Amino acid sequence: MKGLAIKEVATRTGLAAGTIRMWEQRYGVPVPARTPAGYRLYSDADVEMLRRAVTFRDRGLSVPAALERARSFGTPTDRASIFGAVATAVDPLRPQVLRKRTLIAISHAIEDETLARAAGPVVIAAFQTERNYRAVQHRYERIAANAEAAVVFADFAEPRLVEGAPAEVPIERDDALGNEWAVVIDAPGYAACLLAWEKPRRRDGTVADGDRRFESVWTIDPRVVRRAALVSCALAARRCPALAERVEGLLAERPLAAEAPAPGLTALTNRIVAYMED
Repeated sequence: MKGLAIKEVATRTGLAAGTIRMWEQRYGVPVPARTPAGYRLYSDADVEMLRRAVTFRDRGLSVPAALERARSFGTPTDRASIFGAVATAVDPLRPQVLRKRTLIAISHAIEDETLARAAGPVVIAAFQTERNYRAVQHRYERIAANAEAAVVFADFAEPRLVEGAPAEVPIERDDALGNEWAVVIDAPGYAACLLAWEKPRRRDGTVADGDRRFESVWTIDPRVVRRAALVSCALAARRCPALAERVEGLLAERPLAAEAPAPGLTALTNRIVAYMED
């Protein structure tokens, strides 16, 4: 097996070998390969990621935030899709097929909780069409009033950037994001996201709008939420680079919402949602 021993990684990054092992055990980063005898082997990509983490930490980020920022760095260019970037990550979430009306219920719950408890959130949402967004625009204007930043994607004719209102970022008809649903909330004390990709459907009108099916993932894991937010910034940069830079700067300066929640919490709620679908 080819790879770098932890001693060599320590030399290249300036980190102690014990620190690298501690970060792996506590934060799940990096993820080395193992020899048959159990020795760790690292890649050049692991070295670059750790170097970036050291840089972000030196800028004042906490270790978890620095590692997440470093791990997500560059990833957005690999996928033109928020759902795709999260669903195919190193630690992907398991999708569920949900109907549109179920996604609406989950979205409203996330939005309501944001209004109730999120202080200075970064809010990102994708609506496929402008018509879908206009139907709930009043909700996002309320959220934006107390947000550090609010960004919405849809097939708008042009960008609209107004102080105190959600920034409207256009997407093209053939963009992957045009087939997606997203609600991403990254706040110091609250993190949540719902991401969905619409399955191909018949256009003959036999499927009611509320029964349209989406492959969906949702989580309150702040690491995954941060990843979704950073991918969203990269997508926004294509049409609104200054906006994307500002939002990315906000994310870089704030720690993750909290320690990762118990895995059973999301799993249990997924079962509840599955029963709703039956």
